Amino acid sequence: MFVLLSAIGLQGQAQFSSAELQVNGLTCSMCSKATQAQLETIDFIDSIETDLVNTTYILHFEDNAQISADLIKRKVEDAGFSVGSLVLTANFENQEIENHYHHPFENILYHFLEVDEQTLDGPTQLRIVDKGFISVKEYKIFRKVAADYPCFESGKMEGADRVYHVTLKS
Repeated sequence: MFVLLSAIGLQGQAQFSSAELQVNGLTCSMCSKATQAQLETIDFIDSIETDLVNTTYILHFEDNAQISADLIKRKVEDAGFSVGSLVLTANFENQEIENHYHHPFENILYHFLEVDEQTLDGPTQLRIVDKGFISVKEYKIFRKVAADYPCFESGKMEGADRVYHVTLKS
């Protein structure tokens, strides 16, 4: 635990470039436009591509921007919808991970769940599995996996502003 907490202050080696956001509840082009209008108010988003057939938005981030998955979720909810999934693309540089590893980046921890020990190098897709970012059924499965970690329910841990729980997109 001491090693983990002392590592939180270090700058992690990852740069977020984009996200794939699936929105639940979109039924028409007006719904899609309302959601996109909310997303366009986020300053770290450079551009947005839409896929209306799959109710998905590809969000491209500003270079070196600090991103907030919670803000993306709140904007979707402000438009009257919910997040079906949010997959972040991060560029890693030889980052070793293992199951339940906490990766610090910009005072946020990314807690890896259900992953094998490996080295991440280059673009990697991280799927957020916290409540409100996946279905209720999936959330219950991940809650069992992370039952021994209080950060899963609270999203908080000493020394970090936020803990996001992620798995690698398969």
